[in-house]
Amino acid sequence: MINFLLNDSLISLSDVRPNLTVLEYLREHARLTGTKEGCASGDCGACTVVLAELNTNTQQLEYKSINSCITLVAALHGKQLITIEHLANGKNLHPVQQAMVDHHASQCGFCTPGFVMSMFALYQAQHNKNAKCINRETVEHALSGNLCRCTGYRPILDAALDACQQYQPDKFANNAKQTIHNLATIENGAEVTGICIPESKQALQQAKQDYPKARLVAGGTDIALESTQQYKDFDSVIYLGRVKELNRLEETDTGLVIGAGVTYQMLLPLLVKHFPETEELIQRLGSMPVRNQGTMGGNIANASPIGDTPPLLIALNARIVVDNGTQQRSLPAVGFFTGYRQTQMHDDEWIDSIEIPYRQPNTLLRAYKVSKRFEDDISTVCAVFSVLLNNGKVQQVNVGFGGVAATPMSLNKLGIALHNLEWSSQETLKKGQHILGNAFAPITDVRASAEYRQTLLSNLWHRFWLETHQIATQSVVVRVN
Repeated sequence: MINFLLNDSLISLSDVRPNLTVLEYLREHARLTGTKEGCASGDCGACTVVLAELNTNTQQLEYKSINSCITLVAALHGKQLITIEHLANGKNLHPVQQAMVDHHASQCGFCTPGFVMSMFALYQAQHNKNAKCINRETVEHALSGNLCRCTGYRPILDAALDACQQYQPDKFANNAKQTIHNLATIENGAEVTGICIPESKQALQQAKQDYPKARLVAGGTDIALESTQQYKDFDSVIYLGRVKELNRLEETDTGLVIGAGVTYQMLLPLLVKHFPETEELIQRLGSMPVRNQGTMGGNIANASPIGDTPPLLIALNARIVVDNGTQQRSLPAVGFFTGYRQTQMHDDEWIDSIEIPYRQPNTLLRAYKVSKRFEDDISTVCAVFSVLLNNGKVQQVNVGFGGVAATPMSLNKLGIALHNLEWSSQETLKKGQHILGNAFAPITDVRASAEYRQTLLSNLWHRFWLETHQIATQSVVVRVN
């Protein structure tokens, strides 16, 4: 059985399709139609709902906005699903709803439920002692997955600021103990026909044996599109979100260990702590609801040539740890991708974790993403440059690229050509531009021409050099303790 709280009601599902989305369940099964379908691809936010889950470390509920159109029902097990119908307390609107009314922040109304739910998740985040002060920037990030074609956004931003800066305990805070108790009664592990939700590595190994052709789903932000956009049916899925071993996030003596099931939003603070130059790349790979669900492990396993994190991992000399329940293998990110959507993984393996070594002193790092839309869009080209200097001279160059070939790529000859050159010299700039402008043979597609991509690589190298050449002899931020 898949067991979860729908608003305040305990729901048990025993007969659902493996590719049933939360949005389809709400509208066609539960008959809760306040949640809207716009794009069915996680781009517009009309379908936004909130999941509440118990943080076992703090023993508090954490509220996260998600796109219900690209979230499979399997992801609901052991959580509370909150929809727009549940926010009001009797005849009294929730503060975020009232703020929308007060600021005249709704016109046609189609997008309004999604905006309200994103605002509600931000409102609840103030329970977290580590929550940032609510300001325009935090509001814009919280609403980054919601589109509106009527208001111009100004009244919506005003409503969010008004409500979230004047937090008062609501019915959810008052009922938190009961909600936690109800969630605690839900048994670990779940299985219905075609859907398995293991809780441990051993259970995952067994599930792989029982369902050898099953699709492995963590966040599902990419796999779900096969159902909603390509109308594919999944015979079976194994949901990884509750496998404990895949959800660890650690700082070790040598680097970061990121479980394959850790979401981008969970990862972001720790990654930025050690690699602050990566913040924009992670924030731009998807909106807040996407980052609340999507995982680096899933991005790697999909092996897309335009995935945003593989180029970063290649440039950072990361290693991918794969597991089959009996044996683990640690593989360098360089060379992990063997062909279009192909990797070195065996059929019985899954990604366990990603290991990123701490940067060495005097390492220059930049991560660039170029796309048609600035936010929430697929890369035209992704380029990550990491250059290790010694007294201002190039000692090592590690680079990763997406969107230029059938796989994420590295480029060893760049480091060989630049070795021991002064980083601030024009020779370093020109050699790098020439090599990158001729290194790959990208395709022409709807996002860009091959010539554009080639020129873009050269120009991004120029940008990297311009941003860093004046600090080449200075100490660069290394590990943050």
